[in-house]
Amino acid sequence: MTDIKDLLPSDEEGRLRIIQEQVPGNQISLAHIIGGPQPIIYQKLGLNPDIDYDGAAIGIMTMIPYETSVIAADIATKSSDIYLGFVDRFSGTLIITGEHAEVETAVQDIVTYFRDELGFACCKITKR
Repeated sequence: MTDIKDLLPSDEEGRLRIIQEQVPGNQISLAHIIGGPQPIIYQKLGLNPDIDYDGAAIGIMTMIPYETSVIAADIATKSSDIYLGFVDRFSGTLIITGEHAEVETAVQDIVTYFRDELGFACCKITKR
């Protein structure tokens, strides 16, 4: 019986090789709002812990091309009163925090702009 590790690419020292590829296209592939997150989530993500957790939310988005996360961060900070938790132009990730209504407004404004002005394929905004 063949072990799955034997089928995966590795180097001479047996270390697993992982190749990450960017799929061509313009899209927002994740737009999710976490309503009322537990404080441990803020701590583990290194986000601002000095907030009122009762009405708080975390918005997380991923987009391709990755650099467009900078545009999304600009839209978010200009469209509502949010805290920019994390933006990565190398992975296309954006994390914002703030009051639930403010985070929801920012995520909606980003998706609307990317879809209507930039012609991106955009996923549905999900909430939990």
